[in-house]
Amino acid sequence: MSSLGKREDGPIAKYVNRRISTKITLLIVSRGYKPSPNIVSIAIFILGLTPLYFYVSANPVLAGILVQVVSVLDGVDGELARILGKTSRFGAFIDGVLDRIVDIVSILGASYFSYVFLNKENVFSFAIYFLALSGSLMVSYLHIRALHYLGKHPALIGSIPQFASRDVRLFILFVGSVCGLVFEALLVIALVSYVYVFSKFVEICLLVGFKKKLLHD
Repeated sequence: MSSLGKREDGPIAKYVNRRISTKITLLIVSRGYKPSPNIVSIAIFILGLTPLYFYVSANPVLAGILVQVVSVLDGVDGELARILGKTSRFGAFIDGVLDRIVDIVSILGASYFSYVFLNKENVFSFAIYFLALSGSLMVSYLHIRALHYLGKHPALIGSIPQFASRDVRLFILFVGSVCGLVFEALLVIALVSYVYVFSKFVEICLLVGFKKKLLHD
């Protein structure tokens, strides 16, 4: 079951989400179904848009639960692709873009709820909304740039763990929404995202730069 996961899985994906998603994936396959992973990605994407409605409707608890449900199901399409031998660059492209849209929608929904229903209307609050959204995107950007230019996921470079990966950010939003701490969740997401981006960026630069120096000297 663990073989359906990925080496670069974040802590929540590895220890929580995969325990559920792999069961779903194996159940689908055991019933003889062989759905297109890309179609599954699109279906999960559509479900991933629904938390916005509940944030706007002042129902953060249900919104948060859906955020985590989508986070769990997000592993199914990739697991199906691997177990059915249908992995492809195009599928990864579709999944990556749709995931970013879901991230944006989830954070915007939580930000709207905080602004309208929690009266978080000051400059500090708007800064948190911006940092939570941009930080979330910057983590993904760091990961994809490392893969493209260095040929490795940042999780496989250095020793700093993935404490701000997508699974962690969505889990923070889930917990905050269910516990009535939506704004606080956005604050934590903003903080951990930028701390991770800067610390991991520096670590990669030092490690890769040091390696290149050794090779050229």
